[in-house]
Amino acid sequence: MRLTLLALVAVSLVPSLSAQAPIPVPANLPILPATQQAKMDADLLEIDTPHLQALYAKRKYTVEQVTRWYMGRIARYNGIYRAVQTVDTAGALATAKALDAGKPDATKPLWGVPVVIKANSAVKGLIDTDGWQGFALPGHQFVADKDATVVARLRAAGAVILGITNMPDFAASDTNRSTAFGRTGNAYDVRFSPGGSSGGTVTAVTSNFAMLGTGTDTANSIRMPAGTSSVVGVLPTRGLTSIAGIAPLDWLLDNTGPIARNVTDAAIALDVMSGGKSPADPPDFRTVGEGRTTGADSAQLGPYLPYLKKDALKGKRFGVPAFILAGNTGFGVSQPARPNNGMQPETRAMLMKAIDQLRAAGAEVVIDDTLLPDTFAQDIRKITTTAYRLDGTNGWLSTFGPAEYRSASAYEKAIGSLLPATITGVPNPNAPPTTPPRPPTPQVALKGDPNADTNYFTPQRTALTEYTAALDRLRLDGLVYPSAQMPPPDETMPQNGQLSSGPHSNTGWVNRIGVPAVVVPAGFYDSGLPFGLEISARPWRDGDLLGWAYAYEQATKLRRPPVLVEIGLLPNAR
Repeated sequence: MRLTLLALVAVSLVPSLSAQAPIPVPANLPILPATQQAKMDADLLEIDTPHLQALYAKRKYTVEQVTRWYMGRIARYNGIYRAVQTVDTAGALATAKALDAGKPDATKPLWGVPVVIKANSAVKGLIDTDGWQGFALPGHQFVADKDATVVARLRAAGAVILGITNMPDFAASDTNRSTAFGRTGNAYDVRFSPGGSSGGTVTAVTSNFAMLGTGTDTANSIRMPAGTSSVVGVLPTRGLTSIAGIAPLDWLLDNTGPIARNVTDAAIALDVMSGGKSPADPPDFRTVGEGRTTGADSAQLGPYLPYLKKDALKGKRFGVPAFILAGNTGFGVSQPARPNNGMQPETRAMLMKAIDQLRAAGAEVVIDDTLLPDTFAQDIRKITTTAYRLDGTNGWLSTFGPAEYRSASAYEKAIGSLLPATITGVPNPNAPPTTPPRPPTPQVALKGDPNADTNYFTPQRTALTEYTAALDRLRLDGLVYPSAQMPPPDETMPQNGQLSSGPHSNTGWVNRIGVPAVVVPAGFYDSGLPFGLEISARPWRDGDLLGWAYAYEQATKLRRPPVLVEIGLLPNAR
């Protein structure tokens, strides 16, 4: 039986259910007896992949027992935090039993590891909501007929797919409020936002609902939520992992990577998701810059565990982007920061503390007001992709959509209503006018568009060159900065008379130039909410990047798990 929690509560459709009341837990969820669940807690809470597989090798637990233990965590707490949309009970238990019928397989790096998948990534036989109620309409559900490439690779590596995590509609929000499933709460204080759009996955992973999970990132959607939830989030070099089978928000900027509680698990998962030394499937033409070269500057395509060394930070040089340290929004001084978007004083203090920790671990950190100043942020704005939104959506539907609708127009014909402009670029003529008015952007196919170089390729290469030149000029290995400009906001309290739109970051420039970045737990604010440090590197230096994150993690050991609650704390949250 597949337990689809979407069928249990229609938060988006019933305003009176918008308070954070518990979601009913199905009576037949196959959880362990309470005494056995409690005994296993000591072994499994916060466990990493190598230690779990050691337990399997000793035959202390079966994969089915571990899978049911994680289901027990979901059953107990998911009603409050709403991290998991769908539990694939039948599929997960079938996989677990099949693995138990054999022996632990060292050739499968995620053998017996329970994972969760973000709701915009195709999982065969499950509803791919993309966070939006329109893909879950009765009789018209978006049921994937095959796995996304990264999901297929996780399965092939022995992972147990537990289910699908919550996300905001189309991944287009800095908070995690979904019309398909409601609001995900921060595991460290359910009143606060976990950030978006991978807020469901980070909440599930930090809460020990799964060992690890997948996220996607178009502007900050792996990294910013990872920072709010004391987990590791990896944004690979664009082209290292495939986005085939992942619903696009902006397909020219979209990326996918792992979310884990520690760098070791993140490195193992990235090995699997990237496919090792084989090219991304399908090949990713968006990759620019250094590329997959040979010789001394060859791309770091894995395996990644050998890069994880405790002294990896010694002798390395990092800088802090001037436009971030100045507190700007990342879009130039000509675009003033919206209220609450600039770097907050408590975030600046946490960043400076993290810089001291990097220095103590042997790194040098340069603060120079000429390092990527505001002019760089303005150049980033010249990379425009809006004209190709419909092209990306049609490409995804044509390959992974259900038979009923293999294009945006086919969906609209079947349902009798328009897809939102968020994923088509085509405004709804019945939508209220914007202030100030924004003329629609004509939608074209990227291939053959005479303006493609002007819109996308040339400004992207220019900005990437500016980035690498800045690193060269100051002899830097990478950059460090906060994963978000502020602590997570309290979503029970309106901000400027409006609902919270989540914590904000100015890290979308990383996606626009396609370089890799990682977020690692870097402590806690006085409020008890997590702070994350982000590190970025040159293109294709993903191994070095994970090594630096590991060295920082081992030197500081700043992650601590949340203390979860079983009673809702959100009478006013929506």
